[in-house]
Amino acid sequence: MDFQGLYEEYAPAVRRFALFLCADRALADDIASETFLRVWSTRGRIRELTVKSYLFAVARNVHRDLQRQGWRRAGLDEEHTDPRANVHERLEHRQELETVLAELQKLQETDRAALLMRALDEMPYEEIAAALDTTAAAARVKVHRARARLMAVRNPICEEAEVGGEKR
Repeated sequence: MDFQGLYEEYAPAVRRFALFLCADRALADDIASETFLRVWSTRGRIRELTVKSYLFAVARNVHRDLQRQGWRRAGLDEEHTDPRANVHERLEHRQELETVLAELQKLQETDRAALLMRALDEMPYEEIAAALDTTAAAARVKVHRARARLMAVRNPICEEAEVGGEKR
C-alpha cells in the first residue's frame, strides 16, 4: 500500500482516536498530522496485518510526547447541537457528556487508549495488545475496567433523570 492510500484509509480513524485522547479538535489534527509524518519518515517498517494498531500506537506516542511538553487541555466545542432537543434535554445531555468525558480523561492513558481502540474502531484485542505492548488478556481487562468506570459515573446521572420523572 502506498503512503497516499494509507493516509486516505486511516487518517479519519487516527484523527478520531486522537480527538478522544486529548479532547481538542486542533490538537487532534496536530497529533494525526504528526503521526503520519512519523510514519512517512519510517517507511518500510509497517506490517500490513497491523497497520491500524501501528498507527494508533504512533498517535498515542505523539499524544504522550505532547503531554510531556506541558500542553493544556481544552474542552470540546459545541458546534453540533441537536436543534430538536429542548433546552432542558440539551442541558441534561451536556451534563452527562461532560461527566463521562471528564471521567474518560481521568482514566490511565493505556486504559483510555484501549477503550477507544475497542469502542470506536472495533479493533480486535490482539491488535490493541500490539499497539499497547501488552497481552490480549490484559487489553480485555483494561477495556472492561474502563467501561465499568464510565458506566459507574453515567448511571447516577441516569438515575437522577428517572427520579425527576423522565426515563432515558
